[in-house]
Amino acid sequence: MSPQHDDGPDEAHRRPAGTDSATVRALGKLSEALEVVEHARGYLYGFHRLTGTADLALGEAADLLRRAGHTDLADQIDREMVGRNVISGRWTFQIVEDYDENYYASFKAVERQAREQLASGKRHLLEAEMKEDRRTHGSPYHDAVPHAE
Repeated sequence: MSPQHDDGPDEAHRRPAGTDSATVRALGKLSEALEVVEHARGYLYGFHRLTGTADLALGEAADLLRRAGHTDLADQIDREMVGRNVISGRWTFQIVEDYDENYYASFKAVERQAREQLASGKRHLLEAEMKEDRRTHGSPYHDAVPHAE
């Protein structure tokens, strides 16, 4: 449904003329999918950081074990675990790079292409229309757009 209120979404969030509701719903679902990929990407970066932090702590543990006189165990940890690949031939930065270059970038490009082709590049049309339906017009904290300060 297209906003009917003069105080509705700003131009960046109004559906272009000729864009039907089915298209807006489809673009909304595509945007939802992209949000899930963004969330997954955040977990991947978290995995990268946590694994790197663990590897550094493992190196420190090996050093402390060595200082405590447990040289054989420290050497084994250094040899077998410190700096070890997390999957065959890869550290986590390489996994992140592969994901970014081969999946994430392609996903973003397809989503952008769909918006450009079907909605003049406009983002979040479904959400903007949901906001219009759900907000209480004229009530505090239910404004259509931010007020200039």
